[in-house]
Amino acid sequence: MLGFALLLCLATDAGRLTVAADGFADFKTVQAAVDAAPTSGAAIYIRPGIYREKLVVDKAHIQLRGTGPDASKVVLNFDDSAGMAGGTTKSASVTVSGEDFYAENLTIENTFSRTRALTQEGSQAVALRISGDRTVLRNVRFLGFQDTLYPTGKPARIYFADCYIEGNVDFIFGDARAYFENCEIHSLAHQVVYITAQSKLHPDELSGYVFNHCRLTADPGAKSVYLGRPWRAYSTVVFMNTKMDVKIEGWKEWERDGKPSLPTAFYAEYKSSGKGADPARRQLSDAGAKQFELTAFFDGWNAVEVH
Repeated sequence: MLGFALLLCLATDAGRLTVAADGFADFKTVQAAVDAAPTSGAAIYIRPGIYREKLVVDKAHIQLRGTGPDASKVVLNFDDSAGMAGGTTKSASVTVSGEDFYAENLTIENTFSRTRALTQEGSQAVALRISGDRTVLRNVRFLGFQDTLYPTGKPARIYFADCYIEGNVDFIFGDARAYFENCEIHSLAHQVVYITAQSKLHPDELSGYVFNHCRLTADPGAKSVYLGRPWRAYSTVVFMNTKMDVKIEGWKEWERDGKPSLPTAFYAEYKSSGKGADPARRQLSDAGAKQFELTAFFDGWNAVEVH
């Protein structure tokens, strides 16, 4: 029989919910906690464990907080793919559409390609698809292969701080305004690796990716690593103050309707360093880099203040 003190600990506060796989919490699954959260939102504290579930967060003001600083101890994962689910979007282990979402100290993973041939048809397998505005993710690990991380939704502003993101083909893709700060971007073994596939479709869209003070790393088996290729004609990606600890091939063309996309895409760098840096690629001036600083890029919203 549970003691009185433990019963008090397990009592559900509408604004503060707990999850533990062993049942010694308010809920055993993260989805159950999200479903129980009020429309005003909730902070959901997740204890160490592996939570194998296809999670959907469609409410605003939801926080997912792994307990403890080690993001590898709290794992949200699922095993699905475009071929199995009926499309890349449907393959996501975690889908977030609610605004003002926050996550920290956890791992989001799609395990589909761990034990399967990486070249099979329909092997796109998203770990996180996220489209809510004013989203902040801190110390989160994103694990997958092709199409790992899908920040999408115009004009969603999504901020990644101190995160780890791995994959091999187009593994950061979509049309959101996404800002990556102090993140490690790791290319897995593959013949040709594309880090980004940003999909800005029209020149006036509020869409693009910025990587600031990040680090690019790679497995030894990552043969040719490209910073990205344009999924859409006006793809916009900027790497600023980034240390490139791997040889970089630059940017790869991706034609649409028989027309090249690189002439209309905006790809640039500012103060790259490491063996992958190359001043022959497009470089921003000091003045040009200011528009890609955090608050300017997010129209005044200071994501750094969100904790």
